[in-house]
Amino acid sequence: MNKVKEWFNKIKTIKHIHIYLAVFVGIVLCVAYFSFLNKPTDKKEDVSTSADNTAVEYVKNLENKLSNVLSKISGVGQTSVLITLESGFSYEYAKDIETRTSSSGGNDIVISTEKVILDNGEPVVVKEYYPTIKGVVIVAKGAENFSVKMNILTAATTVLEIDSSNITILC
Repeated sequence: MNKVKEWFNKIKTIKHIHIYLAVFVGIVLCVAYFSFLNKPTDKKEDVSTSADNTAVEYVKNLENKLSNVLSKISGVGQTSVLITLESGFSYEYAKDIETRTSSSGGNDIVISTEKVILDNGEPVVVKEYYPTIKGVVIVAKGAENFSVKMNILTAATTVLEIDSSNITILC
């Protein structure tokens, strides 16, 4: 009990303790407010969509295939590949375009409306665009040799059809 009284007396001797206490309480309130502010309010934001899942699967598949190809290059040992995407899959949907022309006071007015065509409640996909690859990191044993590193770079740019400036090779 004496230790509590001693501690309380030490706190009372600090000048302007009420200001320090007010600042501390303000910081705690700000942290609490902003931590609740960043919480998703809608559960739909918490669940990943099937498009996200297919993009993740697409990347994992590409990483595995590229890693397998690179490990078969002469002088390359164990490899690890990381691919980042700029965007996920995107789709072009079939549309029904309706155009109406009306005349009013000598002026022709053209009104066009586009509607996405649905089949059993699902939009009809005309074209699917694969995700755009933003960058690649390759970690490979043997990449300290310049010719091996260039072979890895050539293989990666060919397989992924991206510019070599977007690929980093580490050993």
